[in-house]
Amino acid sequence: MNYQQEVEEELEAWERTIKRKSSMVSRSAKRIQSRINDLIPERVHSIVTTSIKTMVQGVLLGNTYTVHPPKSHQSLRVSDQQARELIRKYKRIAATEGAGTGAGGILLGLADFPLLLSIKMKFLFDLASIYGFDAKKLDERIFILTVFQLAFSSDHIRKESYDKVINWEESLKEAPNMLETHDWRSFQLEYRDYIDLPKLLQMIPGVGAIVGAYVNYHFLDWLGQNAMNAYRIRRMKEENEQI
Repeated sequence: MNYQQEVEEELEAWERTIKRKSSMVSRSAKRIQSRINDLIPERVHSIVTTSIKTMVQGVLLGNTYTVHPPKSHQSLRVSDQQARELIRKYKRIAATEGAGTGAGGILLGLADFPLLLSIKMKFLFDLASIYGFDAKKLDERIFILTVFQLAFSSDHIRKESYDKVINWEESLKEAPNMLETHDWRSFQLEYRDYIDLPKLLQMIPGVGAIVGAYVNYHFLDWLGQNAMNAYRIRRMKEENEQI
């Protein structure tokens, strides 16, 4: 089996994961979480929402994160190797940050929301460069936000985001209007609902550091898998078109 066939099999497995309906346990947890949301102090909701708004605006304007030049002349195998190294690096960074803020109780736990968002976004910008895409371009920054939503959203939105990723050339036709037409409020709520329950556990005295490290590590691992596969699909389509 050559490397491209190996990657294609991994992408097929990823597609099954994306399109699989959430388990009954996950759906039950979602219902419980909806009730818990009503009990969460408004201050917490406000910090999360403000953080996401700031992150989205920073990504779209392109003035928040350092953009490395795209690595345009390396094989998919080399890009994948570098991507895996990058994922390992950022998982360690996220786990360390989560342990530190988790050990500090509620106040530092609240600070973890914007910090973790920043780590995730910086990772995605670095990953774009590895796969040869220029994140200085608005289209690529919208792709980064699409990948982010693919990783952290409900079943329905996840499948919609997946379809946008695999049909990115078609999705690009909507890109000029996305600044005005995209439902960024839903984007915020999807992410907030995805992370609320585990992040609340991080604020519990005594276990916050352990939970914070584990949760952040898991979030970066999941984001890494989805982002890496999203860029692999685009690279393989481009390479096939050039044959």
